[in-house]
Amino acid sequence: MSTKTGPQRYPGASRANWYQDDFGGDPMQVNVVVLHTTEGSTLPGYGGGSSAPNLTAVPDLAARKLKWYQHFDVETSSRALVNLRGGVETNTMNVCQVELVGTCDPKTHARWKAADQEHVYWPDAPDWALRGIARFLAWMHEEHGVPLSGPKTWPAYPTSYGNGGGQRLTGAQWKGFKGVCGHMHVPENAHGDPGAIDFARIVKYAKADLDLGDDTPETATPAKPKVPAFPGRKYFVAGASNAYVLQLGKQLVKRGFGDHYRVGPSRTWGEADRLNVRDFQKSRKELRGDADGSPGPLTWRLLFS
Repeated sequence: MSTKTGPQRYPGASRANWYQDDFGGDPMQVNVVVLHTTEGSTLPGYGGGSSAPNLTAVPDLAARKLKWYQHFDVETSSRALVNLRGGVETNTMNVCQVELVGTCDPKTHARWKAADQEHVYWPDAPDWALRGIARFLAWMHEEHGVPLSGPKTWPAYPTSYGNGGGQRLTGAQWKGFKGVCGHMHVPENAHGDPGAIDFARIVKYAKADLDLGDDTPETATPAKPKVPAFPGRKYFVAGASNAYVLQLGKQLVKRGFGDHYRVGPSRTWGEADRLNVRDFQKSRKELRGDADGSPGPLTWRLLFS
């Protein structure tokens, strides 16, 4: 069984429509975010939670911001994807699902517009709405290591329905995928949402929030990141062995916080790493109140600054 790591509640999200107590779900190590659109203009009831995602973003048009509702922990499987018997896992694999209230269907958009019904048409979403999604993805990147990248093809609805745009991943591609995708990319599902949402702009805003620069192909000379991206807390737990542990250890030594190493840093997280991180945290007033030796995004950012 997978073990959850890092914060499970998105800061500021309401739990007024919390469904995990009723529907449980499986713990997962999340490295994928799937974006949906609700094709409605208000917060759905989701059948009392039986078809709910992890979170829903509701546009507050007057305040020009997204209001977030959380229904399941970030690393608990939710229920918004089709999962066919005998196929690949969808809801229960490694996925945090986000529903965006509004539409990606140009016909629905035209009908609502003609009726003076306020809504967000996500292929032409206002900048504040895209920035709201970007802030969530930046948080998922920092706290859970979800890559700020995704499929190249985001065809417009209704072309995106089924696999009309050739965008849907195969089962094998899905199993290996890490990053951000749409409902229209998930195998075993026919839905075409969120259509032609401006994914490139969302990623650009998320990277700007994290000071990572923009490495899209359109950028001739990408800005060099000032601080390497925090990979997520799950890489710094007992028994973990990876390149990020070694990168952290080398930086600790460089900054003068390697006293607990006997022979130097390694790829395997251990007590010496934790004690060295704790020493660094104690040296910074921003971190002293939580000097437990576990590196989070702020510890990482200050250490590499």
